[in-house]
Amino acid sequence: MQLKIMPKKKRLPAGRVALILFLCQMISALEVPLDPKLLEDLVQPPTITQQSPKDYIIDPRENIVIQCEAKGKPPPSFSWTRNGTHFDIDKDPLVTMKPGSGTLTINIMSEGKAETYEGVYQCTARNERGAAISNNIVVRPSRSPLWTKEKLEPITLRNGQSLVLPCRPPLGLPPPIIFWMDNSFQRLPQSERVSQGLNGDLYFSNVLPEDTREDYICYARFNHTQTIQQKQPISVKVISAKPNRERPPTFLTPEGNTSNKEELRGNVLSLECIAEGLPTPVIYWIKEDGTLPTNRTFYRNFKKTLQIIQVSEADSGNYQCIAKNALGAIHHTISVTVKAAPYWILAPQNLVLSPGEDGSLICRANGNPKPRISWLSNGVPIEIAPDDPSRKIDGDTIIFSNVQERSSAVYQCNASNEYGYLLANAFVNVLAEPPRILTSANTLYQVIANRPALLDCAFFGSPLPTIEWFKGAKGSALRDDIYVLHENGTLEIPVAQKDSTGTYTCVARNKLGMAKNEVHLEIKDPTRIIKQPEYAVVQRGSTVSFECKVKHDHTLTLTITWLKDNGELPSDGRFTVDKDHLEVADVRDSDGGAYTCVANTTLDMVSASAVLSVVAPTPTPAPIYDVPNPPFDLELTDQLDKSVQLSWTPGDDNNSPITKFIIEYEDAMHEAGLWHHQTEVSGMQTTAQLKLSPYVNYSFRVMAVNSLGRSLPSEPSEQYLTKAAEPDTNPTAVEGLGSEPDNLVITWKPLNGFESNGPGLQYKVSWLQKDGDDEWASVVVANVSKYIVSGTPTFVPYLIKVQALNDVGFAPEPAVVMGHSGEDLPMVAPGNVRVNVVNSTLAEVHWDPVPLKSIRGHLQGYRIYYWKAQEGSLKRNRRHIEKKILTFQGNKTHGMLPGLEPFSHYALNVRVVNGKGEGPASPDRVFNTPEGVPSAPSSLKIINPTLDSLTLEWDPPSRPNGILTEYTLKYQPINSTHELGPLVDLKIPANKTRWTLKNLNFSTRYKFYFYAQTAAGSGSQITEEAVTTVDEAGILPPDVGAGKAMASRQVDIATQGWFIGLMCAVALLILILLIVCFIRRNKGGKYPVKEKEDAHADPEIQPMKEDDGTFGEYSDAEDHKPLKKGSRTPSDRTVKKEDSDDSLVDYGEGVNGQFNEDGSFIGQYSGKKEKEPAEGNESSEAPSPVNAMNSFV
Repeated sequence: MQLKIMPKKKRLPAGRVALILFLCQMISALEVPLDPKLLEDLVQPPTITQQSPKDYIIDPRENIVIQCEAKGKPPPSFSWTRNGTHFDIDKDPLVTMKPGSGTLTINIMSEGKAETYEGVYQCTARNERGAAISNNIVVRPSRSPLWTKEKLEPITLRNGQSLVLPCRPPLGLPPPIIFWMDNSFQRLPQSERVSQGLNGDLYFSNVLPEDTREDYICYARFNHTQTIQQKQPISVKVISAKPNRERPPTFLTPEGNTSNKEELRGNVLSLECIAEGLPTPVIYWIKEDGTLPTNRTFYRNFKKTLQIIQVSEADSGNYQCIAKNALGAIHHTISVTVKAAPYWILAPQNLVLSPGEDGSLICRANGNPKPRISWLSNGVPIEIAPDDPSRKIDGDTIIFSNVQERSSAVYQCNASNEYGYLLANAFVNVLAEPPRILTSANTLYQVIANRPALLDCAFFGSPLPTIEWFKGAKGSALRDDIYVLHENGTLEIPVAQKDSTGTYTCVARNKLGMAKNEVHLEIKDPTRIIKQPEYAVVQRGSTVSFECKVKHDHTLTLTITWLKDNGELPSDGRFTVDKDHLEVADVRDSDGGAYTCVANTTLDMVSASAVLSVVAPTPTPAPIYDVPNPPFDLELTDQLDKSVQLSWTPGDDNNSPITKFIIEYEDAMHEAGLWHHQTEVSGMQTTAQLKLSPYVNYSFRVMAVNSLGRSLPSEPSEQYLTKAAEPDTNPTAVEGLGSEPDNLVITWKPLNGFESNGPGLQYKVSWLQKDGDDEWASVVVANVSKYIVSGTPTFVPYLIKVQALNDVGFAPEPAVVMGHSGEDLPMVAPGNVRVNVVNSTLAEVHWDPVPLKSIRGHLQGYRIYYWKAQEGSLKRNRRHIEKKILTFQGNKTHGMLPGLEPFSHYALNVRVVNGKGEGPASPDRVFNTPEGVPSAPSSLKIINPTLDSLTLEWDPPSRPNGILTEYTLKYQPINSTHELGPLVDLKIPANKTRWTLKNLNFSTRYKFYFYAQTAAGSGSQITEEAVTTVDEAGILPPDVGAGKAMASRQVDIATQGWFIGLMCAVALLILILLIVCFIRRNKGGKYPVKEKEDAHADPEIQPMKEDDGTFGEYSDAEDHKPLKKGSRTPSDRTVKKEDSDDSLVDYGEGVNGQFNEDGSFIGQYSGKKEKEPAEGNESSEAPSPVNAMNSFV
């Protein structure tokens, strides 16, 4: 399969690698690449590449240069218009045009005036394919006029009055920069009291005697001409009499209560409010219908100027400045309207088409007011341009269909409104060209293994060629699951391997021809550091060596560089670099740091670092170190409203330099006895300027810190009470939640005493129903952190804010949060409930969601109640039915019910749940689960064993999970070596609970497998084992045959003489062993028989273990425990299905043992094989002969 590159495929990720991108697309094509190989015979309409700015202010002292550069094939010719008419440069000896360019140079330095050449210029670049035009370039010379002569009278005023010193600079081009200085060219100091306005005037909120001077001079700097003009000095005299009475603020600028401001999109919006008053007012800014943009808002001139950069239409609105001092506050509202000069939404792009193709040019712009779109063709309004049948204009789009070579032209889109215009050139170039591959032939690419490889195939052609890649001389096809093909022709191998090496061929085809190019790829081994430099600790004056062994591709050149602390090694002869070693001789303290080995090839780089620590060669006896002594002599100076200076005397550092001081404070008014961290300063300082909060009774203490720890605190300083002020912050964690359907509970985290900033802390709680009320409702409360609004509608959104205030004033405007009034139970049940039974234990439930308005609260989810019901009795005994509940979070409309019982009748309903509780239940829906496989029969018993028959009794399955169809019984004999015989399969009717098997072999163990069946299949099986009996003498009757059942008498082996004799012999042997163990224990303590066995390997004295009838270890008295006794055989001869498979046969009613061929006892038979825990190794079973013997011993 060959891979073809077509338009609109995946793009090459930006930034992966630098590529030459020559993309040719049908709709939004780039221009024809001006590659030298293509320039010889490809034509291209002109394109403006450089031009002077639209508003071009020139220096009248220098020659005028108006730029206009363009490219195209053939090279374009240039012409100019001035003020809308042709500008004949040949008739003006002062004007010359740069060869091969449209740039004009007007030589006004030899003669002529700049004012003569003021006007609007436009450049046209033209060749046989069309004409491109520049912007209208407005050329104006800069101006820096002098101040008009005026006589300035001295100004005399009383202490505390306000003052405005006018500047009124001359109108220049561009406008000058204004600043105030004195005769010594020193800038006049400015502050919250004295500041310069945006208009250049100097404002005094109130004057002081030190404002008296005779040289208030306003300067205007004209940057374009690098000149400065100055106004006549202004003399100001302030009479040092008793200051005027304090007064509330009034605005010096702007005037009145409201004003308007208009600004253009993208500019800087500057709003100014300057107020006078005594004491000096402070300015605050707010936006009435929103918040100020955080990342674009800046305050200048002591917060008297608000600036918003990159202003947009969203910044329109009413802005309020508030001037405030101790006697009152005033505000001024500035209505801001943001207009917009045209800006691009989608500028037209150059279009390269082949004959007969279709395309379009799109020109979309926005602005305020909406700009008007007009089209030009080759610089001529399209309404009067030559007609082109392939062209159709549709507003902001020109649609081309079935273009021919004569359709080539340059189109101009003009978007304009009253605030400006945009002009864009876009050409339509109709070409019929066979494919060209621009990437150099036989380019060699080298890539490190396991990294991406990118093979270029820059191409051009019209129509747009398709690209195919092949590998190898035989042209083997590439697979698209390994390679990524980009629309610019690049072939990407995401993870290059060694087998990626080879020759790759790029083939470009269109209907006019084909071109191909070969490139070569080599995969190199990565560079690796196989032995890294190691961390070293050396003594001063010794030598240290770092090793850095590197493995790299032998075809690449390796360079190893050593760095110290990421910089070059010191230029010192003590540092020696030899192959893969760095050696440092005569190590000094300054040599300590991180040493990095950097291994570079032309394709990759790796590095590794190690740290060198330098220690003293022979440490001197260390002095006694300790934490510093506490500082003393604390003193408070420069006591201001919001700051104070604290000084102290350090205590002894105890042979470890003090690194820092920690300052803590106590608020005796609000939190007496509790010390808080204030700040930390360097160990070299003994003073600190501390910032203070209002209405706090401060005390300070200082602790010194060295490398061993911190000192005890100093004695507290004197107390200092700061003045009260309005709160700085508002309560946090504001929430609005309803506790009842008709209320709204507003809560917040109250301010602490430290944050109150003054007495009389209260909270203004405000709320507004969103999309409901027009005005905020509010209440002022104190000493609470909760307010309940009653009588609200159920679950509606509210806007909430909580503002702190005290006796001094209000905190800043608080943030608005969203809350909801109380929830109520949902009103509607889910509808259209459907049940889909998936299988016998799983069902899927679907329902329609409840409308949000009916939920009346936050949707928590849906809850399904389901229960097992008897058919026909759905509504009876509902109180006694155990219901199960499943909850599905969120706005789900379906859910799965697992764990159902097969072959059962179920009912269910669905309810919606919100934060208040459940809504009404949907109508009950009933469904039936299909049959499943049954459980195992409840029990299986083997009764009445005879010579050739066994009777089985069982209980039906506890969970039939359907209608039982039959039972299956399988059984097989087991010989003495536990090998299984042939399997017999027997079907038994479902109504039977007892079955007798006849014609069995005598004295034979059988294993039974028993299970029930329904229509759904077979259930779990229960297993059991049983043995047919033998005759009294243990001799098989000769005439036992098929069809005869011969009962034998069960023999109690415990009454046989030979068995009693054998047990006595065993008891005697055990007694001898006990005596030997007792003697050995008295000689050497604990004597485990197991150890003796291991030492002598005597089989006659092997200890017997409890599990197989043998004894375990003997130990001293602390290890004496009763031996385990045998377990009792169940009287009903029942064996559970989990019993083990190695049970023995029961003979008669007694408990008998069984013997091997050598006559040794091999264990007891127990019908129950499960080992139940027995504390103290005790058992409640009746004693068998073996048990009796164990008890005797």
